[in-house]
Amino acid sequence: MYRTSERSFDPRRGRARRGGFPPGFEDGWPRREMGRGRGPGRGHRRGRGDVRAAILALLAERPMHGYEIIQELNERTGGFWRPSPGSIYPTLQLLTDEGLVTSEGGAGNKRAYTLTEDGTAEAAKQETPPWEEVAGQVDPQEVELRTAVRQLMSAAAQVSQAGTTTQKTRAIETLNETRRAIYAILGSAE
Repeated sequence: MYRTSERSFDPRRGRARRGGFPPGFEDGWPRREMGRGRGPGRGHRRGRGDVRAAILALLAERPMHGYEIIQELNERTGGFWRPSPGSIYPTLQLLTDEGLVTSEGGAGNKRAYTLTEDGTAEAAKQETPPWEEVAGQVDPQEVELRTAVRQLMSAAAQVSQAGTTTQKTRAIETLNETRRAIYAILGSAE
């Protein structure tokens, strides 16, 4: 309804009227200032690593599927860099088109990718693997905090699956106390 240039938004009626798009949707899509989508003001988004260089470095170690590459990068950065399939697979296709990578096997994520001779030479030019650069930008306290949160979630999941009713009740109380204590830490002056 808003995508036609003949309509605009009538705030009193909550719907379109003739003339254009609703405020903030001049081109048919919400502006970033409105807090929608990934843009300014959306929290602490980390800089991304060099996907192309990371793929070349990983494939220099051994052939991998696209999903394996995603998992390896996630693991090697402690969960701080997990490229999406939307960045990995097009990059793999680009590397294939450039003659740096070949693929074997089925379609999509079932396809194993290997470096060609040119790809091996390109990978050898790298001094530092990209995942080390990403991990090097992360505050060590943040790494420890994430590890502690993962361990807490694992313990809570185990109580949820194997705990008695009494144990689950005690776990809920403990988690609620912990949450309040963590918010108190944020509220305290350093």
